[in-house]
Amino acid sequence: MKVLVTGASGLLGRATARALLAAGHEVRTLQRRPSGIAGAEDALGTLTSAADVRCAVAGTDAIVHLAAKVSLAGDPAEFAAVNVQGTRAVLDAARAAGVPRLVHVSSPSVAHGGSSLAGQGAAPADPDRARGEYARTKARAELLALAADSPELRVVAVRPHLVWGPGDTQLVARIVERARRRRLPLLGSGAALIDTTYVDNAASALRAALDRVDDVHGRAYVVTNGEPRPVAEMLAGICAAAGVPAPAWSVPPGLARFAGSLVEAAWRVRPGADEPPMTRFLAEQLSTAHWFDQRLTRRDLRWAPAVDLDEGLRRLAASYASS
Repeated sequence: MKVLVTGASGLLGRATARALLAAGHEVRTLQRRPSGIAGAEDALGTLTSAADVRCAVAGTDAIVHLAAKVSLAGDPAEFAAVNVQGTRAVLDAARAAGVPRLVHVSSPSVAHGGSSLAGQGAAPADPDRARGEYARTKARAELLALAADSPELRVVAVRPHLVWGPGDTQLVARIVERARRRRLPLLGSGAALIDTTYVDNAASALRAALDRVDDVHGRAYVVTNGEPRPVAEMLAGICAAAGVPAPAWSVPPGLARFAGSLVEAAWRVRPGADEPPMTRFLAEQLSTAHWFDQRLTRRDLRWAPAVDLDEGLRRLAASYASS
């Protein structure tokens, strides 16, 4: 197939485009700057331009829609323009061009209301309960995508959870930088169990979803490594791979949530140049369990992760050692 991958300049988008190329597909990418992916055709543009989206979609057989505004804080209108209206533009262009298959990349945060998630599946996206503008707008986007599912345009939503790996500028780089400056605390004991997803596994899951979309369309699936670990252990593993000190101090979770709410309010009035040091959503993510039952995902997608967490951490350490 000729597959359009939106957002191929990001960690998961690059890995997905490469996985599709390796599987023998033609790949076109849509993002604001060249993807740098050998063998891919770049269509430079933005989701906020319907014309750019139409040009990128034309002549393709399938779409993997990854592009999104990902941030802990920011202008709500910008989140809505990229995540919601951008998704609507992709769906409209796909229907107009007669594209029959679309994998919509979502997030488990679309169904997370702040409490622990232990062994759950993909609950329905809920914009009213989701925490933060990113999660709320991604929830609205997933609802739009699944509502567009039809015999003519088969849509499946995939929610990779906490994707990380070498070259990650979102999760890993921020953990490492804060740990290097000794500004990375544990919230409480750090014992909450969390699932994460090594990037190659997330990419292979998206490729599997594309292969299986005709049989699983209309549904949402959470994707993880299926290896829940305590937050403290996961943070220590990433820090060890990068050669920086692991968190050595802690903050009560309730205090972190309160402080996060204050920081969010301050960022709305005067946004900082970087991500806020804490938000209520981040405090909840670092202090509550969130791990997921993967049996349905693996059965329906006929997929299983190939890289376990320990191997992923070894690969991460090797990338830091060679940089």
